Amino acid sequence: MFEIEQRAIEEKIKRFCLEEGLPEPVLQWSWIPFSGHWGISTSFFALAAQEARQGGQVNIPERAQGIARAVADYLGRPAGFERVEAVKGYLNLYFSTPGYTQQVIDTVLEKGEDFGRGEPLNRRVMVEFSQPNTHKAFHVGHLRNVILGAAVANLLEFAGNEVIRANYIGDIGLHVIKWLWNYQKFHLGEEPGEDRIRWLGDIYAEAERRSEGSPEAEAEIRALFARWDRRDPQVVELWEKSRAWSLEGFDQVYRMLGVHFDRVYFESEVEEPGKKLVEELIARGIARDERPEGAVIVPLDEILGEKEKYRVLVVLRSDGTSLYATKDLPLAIKKFEEYNLDQSIYVIDVRQSLYLQQIFKTLELMGYDWAKNCYHLAYEIVNLPGNVTMKSRDGTVVLLEDLVREATSRALEIVRTKNPELSNEQQEMVAHAVALGAIKYSMLSRDNTKIVTFDWQSALDFNGQAAPYIQYAYVRANSILRKANQALPASQLPVYELSPVEIELVELISRFPKEVQRAAKEYRPLYLANLAYDLARVFNDFYNQCPVLQAEETVRAVRLRLVAAARQTIGNCLRLMGITAPNVM
Repeated sequence: MFEIEQRAIEEKIKRFCLEEGLPEPVLQWSWIPFSGHWGISTSFFALAAQEARQGGQVNIPERAQGIARAVADYLGRPAGFERVEAVKGYLNLYFSTPGYTQQVIDTVLEKGEDFGRGEPLNRRVMVEFSQPNTHKAFHVGHLRNVILGAAVANLLEFAGNEVIRANYIGDIGLHVIKWLWNYQKFHLGEEPGEDRIRWLGDIYAEAERRSEGSPEAEAEIRALFARWDRRDPQVVELWEKSRAWSLEGFDQVYRMLGVHFDRVYFESEVEEPGKKLVEELIARGIARDERPEGAVIVPLDEILGEKEKYRVLVVLRSDGTSLYATKDLPLAIKKFEEYNLDQSIYVIDVRQSLYLQQIFKTLELMGYDWAKNCYHLAYEIVNLPGNVTMKSRDGTVVLLEDLVREATSRALEIVRTKNPELSNEQQEMVAHAVALGAIKYSMLSRDNTKIVTFDWQSALDFNGQAAPYIQYAYVRANSILRKANQALPASQLPVYELSPVEIELVELISRFPKEVQRAAKEYRPLYLANLAYDLARVFNDFYNQCPVLQAEETVRAVRLRLVAAARQTIGNCLRLMGITAPNVM
């Protein structure tokens, strides 16, 4: 936005320098912090310093100010700007408020859903997120990973990256063996109903309770693990059947959340390559084989000469069975070989920070230059009210399905009160959109590194920083446009004095493309969540202070277009967060 105006000014400044015998300047532009007016700024210190290097004694700050003042005089008042000033070596140009307003609104309405989309960056990024374990419950603790990963992938893609959304499913390991042991011993022949995830999670939690502190159970589980390791046909058959139940349950969850993946990896597909890789690490002297008394380890601090920084990475158990590291190393290699990535992002909770540093450093030791392009996007846990941490093994979980059902029930009560005219079907659809939006926003509106304690009252707040409040602002804008009952007026230059709230709303709308880039660069959907709330808040102020449909025609036309631009920008914010913008509420 405003690139044409900026380039025109640059050409005039270069022409001035040529006429004055000055070196051609390299101009760096920045936005002047908004204080009721919009503007851009550049400085002439580099040009003054360049003059000084070419000979003669020059007071650089004084000379920079002299050039800035001369340029300001030369420019006069360019088209589209309301004033130009030279201040301490800087040239400040302030846009015409009506012209800026018109151009922002026109840009939004012209680009629609693409407003804020970045130019292609020729950069390929994989975002690996979700990573559920089969044979376990999918609960609220897993939800933050999915919501954060999906939003970051959306942001990166919208900012101009080519994004591969990847999932890495833990379909083997001790937790699976425990589930199979418990199923064979106490549930053989049973099959899940519609509520697959709950049934699978209950059997896993039961397996943990039955095996805890039982030497007999531990021996049986160890024996079953050995059979799995030998790929005993009976064990493999049960594993394949029960894994399919889990995957069907996961697909239901992803459909509900509106999440998709371009590539799904399984632990089972990288287990054998991982064991071969461990042998290679031993042969190259990177890993040390301490079997049978100990495990196979990579003594990172010893190799790197560090002290208590990376410590020791265990890559294979003493009995030859695999660990997470056995599989994560070949998985990383597979990703870069398959997709020639510029970056691989791992959305994994903060408690795995040291472990992922160990994985990335081991890959570096193996000679993979791309290891430096592996990034851990850490996030904190989600607690139940009362700071109860959710764990699959002891059953202190809230299943996603239960959370959505409860949220939908609560949202439905509010929707029925606010809009009883809607049909039952419409009310239920709106309530579902509000419920999912409330859950997602409560995860994204907190910094990734802050613990989230889920709270119903704040999540479903129609009057505070929550998704329903933002969705309701979108609906209000939609209602105004529907009541106008006309096509949007043509582009209008405001010929009346814009109110402070109109100017503030235009400022927030214009900030969206920059916030997309900032949020994508820092992997922080929080920035977008905050902007969406600010847009909703200021739009509601505008709604209460500025008549639209009853305004005189010239004002009405501008305000109708501003309402449409606000609606579009709020909708774009919500879409990037994976939240539905309903038409009515």
